[in-house]
Amino acid sequence: MSNDEQMREGPVGRLLHVLCDVCAVIGGAVLIAMAIMTVVSVVGRTFFDSPILGDVELVQLGLAVCVATFLPYTQFRSANIIVDFFTTKASERAQRRMDCLGCVLYSVMTALIAWRVLAGGLLSRENQEISMLMSLPIWLPYVLMVPGLVLCTLVGLYQAVQYWQAAGRLGEAA
Repeated sequence: MSNDEQMREGPVGRLLHVLCDVCAVIGGAVLIAMAIMTVVSVVGRTFFDSPILGDVELVQLGLAVCVATFLPYTQFRSANIIVDFFTTKASERAQRRMDCLGCVLYSVMTALIAWRVLAGGLLSRENQEISMLMSLPIWLPYVLMVPGLVLCTLVGLYQAVQYWQAAGRLGEAA
């Protein structure tokens, strides 16, 4: 059974799998909307001298949301880049323990980022910050990033537990 299949076992793994897929679909929808808007703006600018006002602004705000919504999917699929050059000769048990540590550190970082993004969004809302051209509230993209970052933290913690348990099973077999 592959690592990805092991992570989807049980009710928690299945729930996280569905949530990560939904989160990625939302990110994909935002990305498609941004692409369509960019095409319309470029066509409008080129042929009609009438681009969409604030298109760059919208892309910047949308991309932040996209990144946050794609991260949980990537983490759940174990698709983040890892450098295992120094660990290839380690035992499988040691590798699982290092994977566990990596997931814990990843979760700590995404939790920290989620906290600071939420704090920044709340401060932005309190200060009534708006975008320059379209006067959009800046706090909105901040807040929209938080669920993806929190989900990413939960996925990392779940994976850490899975790797720790796998390392324990390898120790029992030895």
